[in-house]
Amino acid sequence: MAGDPALIRPYQPADLDDLYRICVQTADNGQDATAFFGDPMLPGHVFAAPYAIFEPSLAWVAEDPAGVAGYVLGALDTRAFEERLERDWWPALRARYPDRRRLAGHPAEPERLVLQGIHQPFIADPALVSRYPSHLHIDLLPRLQGRGFGRGLIETLLAALRANGSRGVHLHVGRANERAAGFYRHVGLTELPADGARIFAMELADASPADPGARGKARSAG
Repeated sequence: MAGDPALIRPYQPADLDDLYRICVQTADNGQDATAFFGDPMLPGHVFAAPYAIFEPSLAWVAEDPAGVAGYVLGALDTRAFEERLERDWWPALRARYPDRRRLAGHPAEPERLVLQGIHQPFIADPALVSRYPSHLHIDLLPRLQGRGFGRGLIETLLAALRANGSRGVHLHVGRANERAAGFYRHVGLTELPADGARIFAMELADASPADPGARGKARSAG
């Protein structure tokens, strides 16, 4: 990235609209999913905004002269993060999107799946979070792909997770998103055997021995 006018920098509250925009523009296995959503903010409500709002110190963006074009977002303690969202995030969204009839339909329908994520949030497997307690989301628009920014974002977040005592990190990938799967292998994550899901993970062996669960609870309480 030397000499490139694009850069990776810490997330700022003014970036929130960009996170929503990038999230929907990458929500179809890395492709633009805007056409699939009556409300283009829906994917960001689930996969982007709560991380930036509740764990801003684990959020970074990639920006070029045209604007923010990518991000990485993390949760230090997955279980504490899930509890925080159930208490402080999902209730308002359930009131905003109350029509459960929209949850009916083909299981591959992107909008239905996101609405389901609001009304019936995904809960990570206890065995997974016991070994890999942190998790992340990363999205990058095409204009910054293949230029080292994805690796840079991942490495920036991994360094922060290690510094905060996490012993491991995981993420979920769409089963059809082979390009993303190849990228995660390239940056050192390992695909785990799993039924009905595609999960990549990495042990953070040089993390401090402190309990990341306790630290995550302290951070989430702020």
